[in-house]
Amino acid sequence: MSTMAKEQEFQLYNSMTKQKEIFVPKEPGKVGMYVCGVTAYDLSHIGHARAYVAFDILFRYLKHLGYEVNYVRNFTDVDDKIIRRANELEEDPLALSSRYCEEFLVDMVDLQCLPPTYQPRVSDHMEQIKGMIAQIISNGCAYEMEGDVYFSVEKFPSYGQLSGRKLEDNRAGERVAVDTRKRNPADFALWKAAKPGEPSWGSPWGLGRPGWHIECSAMSSHYLTYSFDIHGGGMDLIFPHHENELAQSCAACPECHVKYWVHNGFVTANDEKMSKSLGNFFTIREVTKLYHPLALRHFLMSTHYRSPVNYSIQQIELASEAVYYIYQTLQDCEDALLPFQQGSQEGTENGKISRITPAAKDCISKLRDDFETKLSDDLHTPYILNAALQEALRFMNSSMNLLKKKQPKQQQLSLVQSLTELEKEVKKVLSILGLLAGSTYSEVLQQLKDKALKRSGLTEEGILHLIEERAMARKNKDFNRGDEIRSELAAKGIALMDVGKETIWRPCVPPEQPSLPGQKEQPSVPVKQEEQVLPVST
Repeated sequence: MSTMAKEQEFQLYNSMTKQKEIFVPKEPGKVGMYVCGVTAYDLSHIGHARAYVAFDILFRYLKHLGYEVNYVRNFTDVDDKIIRRANELEEDPLALSSRYCEEFLVDMVDLQCLPPTYQPRVSDHMEQIKGMIAQIISNGCAYEMEGDVYFSVEKFPSYGQLSGRKLEDNRAGERVAVDTRKRNPADFALWKAAKPGEPSWGSPWGLGRPGWHIECSAMSSHYLTYSFDIHGGGMDLIFPHHENELAQSCAACPECHVKYWVHNGFVTANDEKMSKSLGNFFTIREVTKLYHPLALRHFLMSTHYRSPVNYSIQQIELASEAVYYIYQTLQDCEDALLPFQQGSQEGTENGKISRITPAAKDCISKLRDDFETKLSDDLHTPYILNAALQEALRFMNSSMNLLKKKQPKQQQLSLVQSLTELEKEVKKVLSILGLLAGSTYSEVLQQLKDKALKRSGLTEEGILHLIEERAMARKNKDFNRGDEIRSELAAKGIALMDVGKETIWRPCVPPEQPSLPGQKEQPSVPVKQEEQVLPVST
């Protein structure tokens, strides 16, 4: 266990059993986790961000608890959607998917998602895929039909155990047209016979390419064996993707077992399911063009990972404000401590070590306890962000105010030591949540200000000019004009703050406006009108 973690039973919701369970890996001290990755045919959207931020937090917390985690997240780089997009662009399908795989990785770095242990691509694992299909056929659970190979759901009696669907209620599947040659409409393709102009590979059944579901079974078993701890993805993948994965993996190897199936909730936009056809679809890039990636990550974490999260301008604004407050408090703390860090023995007076104040000790203890208790309860990040962390930051601010007042040297040094220890603890929490940037506090604050300028359509010079105009108006006792300038800037997300004789500016949340992207006078991002985009996690 890490030095910060205490003995706390980690509970994780299992979609198979429909309840929270105490997490016990199959091998002590080690965790195998497979998460379904993107289908690389376009820039990734904030539904993808929701999934991979959620599983990044799980990855980080497991590491924090002291586990050695083998985290596998795949790329689907061979798929109908990829071929269709490549044909539209007159581009080679594998070249197109490779390009979007790299773009996805850039987005993940921006969102501070740690790189998984392995990131396999379908095109690199054809032998494993063909080997698994052959094993399923050998075990009597699949059949060949004119170069296609189908999984026979009737040969797998427990089909539907994950989703809770009965076989007679199942649709033929998604991403594929209904094939009347199938023995059962619910049967799904393991191998697809080659079509003219499509990428294909040789196989015992002729030229072709794998079906959507088999690739994840083959890659998870290759990197984690047939028995591992966690299989994750969006809730939309429970059926048919994960149901079919489970069936074919067990058909290939009866000893196949995944202990915990973990799924994140949907992203909606203004309370509607996100889709390109409604014009409420946003790529990660479209959001981070105007908002700091940390703001998007904070927003996605401010709702429990299994609950639906509603994207709106107001919510991302609030997340951006929260991140600014965190970093401004840390910057203020760093500035407040700087004068006391000169000298040979920090936190000492005449060789006597200063102790932190009882109040600071309680604050640190409560932050630790809340963090471990809530994260161990199925990764309850909203409480950490909205309560525990806020309480610690408020205490830091009140301690800084005390430090500014004249007081005995020993009490002053106790405050310094208290702030030093509390800053360390806050940074630990932020680090495990993936909210601690590699940049300095001041650099992050400047980045947040730069994004606010872009949203407002103003420049730093323009704001400084308005600050001067406001100062002149107040000097001339034209207080109405001074108030107008302040209100006009606030409406654009810029707050003016009078500090002594100086006026400074910082980002703020503008008054709530209709939050449908693209409406007049609202910060919005360009939206491409295309076909429906979901599912969220593939």
